[in-house]
Amino acid sequence: MLTIDPKKVSVPELHSYLLGAIAPRPIAFASTVDKDGKVNLSPYSFFNCFGANPPIVIFSPARRGRDNTTKHTYENVKEVKEVVINVVNYAIVEQMSLSSTEYPKGVNEFEKAGLTEAKSVLVKPPRVKEAPVAFECKVLEVKETGTEGGAGNLVICEVLLAHFNDDILDENKKVDPFKLDAVARMGGNYYCRAQGDAIFEIPKPLKSMGIGVDSMPEEVRSSHVLTGNNLGRLGNVEKLPDQSEVEAFVKGSDIIKIAKDDQYINNLHKLAQTYVEKGDLDTAWKILLSSQ
Repeated sequence: MLTIDPKKVSVPELHSYLLGAIAPRPIAFASTVDKDGKVNLSPYSFFNCFGANPPIVIFSPARRGRDNTTKHTYENVKEVKEVVINVVNYAIVEQMSLSSTEYPKGVNEFEKAGLTEAKSVLVKPPRVKEAPVAFECKVLEVKETGTEGGAGNLVICEVLLAHFNDDILDENKKVDPFKLDAVARMGGNYYCRAQGDAIFEIPKPLKSMGIGVDSMPEEVRSSHVLTGNNLGRLGNVEKLPDQSEVEAFVKGSDIIKIAKDDQYINNLHKLAQTYVEKGDLDTAWKILLSSQ
């Protein structure tokens, strides 16, 4: 295992390891204005949502590691405490990347990237018209985490107004992740796209108390077939089927047709695994418990 002491490597090297491992990261495509009203647009992947009441989002235009200079976005939000955070999807990812070029102060990245300014309702900075989502925010605080190159500048924002394009919403007016087609930042020049098989569902264990892996029969817990993910899903049931349910299942089903040889348990677990992966935990557990 590679173990790194942050104090014993260079800032650029540590930066590379951090961003390579802490991924994917959502992108805050931040539009700001300076005290003279000049517009700036730049992306930041040190970004996330930190509360809903009040609605708080935070992003960080960090100090440049190579020369300890600050970003125009950081300077702007110190002058005008407003920002629009636009969400980046695949349709604008190349334009977003182009806008990250370090143009001189006063250059409008909307124009450089070929994006359209849309007038905001409550704040001075414009929205990105092409973005699927935009959050108009007031800046509550800018918290500097250090004064040396690579230090973060946490821009703590409260969302005043949120805009969602109709074409990313489902029939219940909720954000459809497939329609959103979001992109996120990885390490180096890499990005990822939330589309296709990259999007999957896991039932949240909020309304029930799962039995947990520690409550499973030892034969299941130490399975050579079932993965950690399989066990995690199996542990999210409130109770196991009782013996009478298992016996009735075995008698009334032709699912289990496995020879009772040296590989019987492994083959039984492989069969149960197919049902876990389909989300049919009741059948999976009855198969697993049929050997008890």
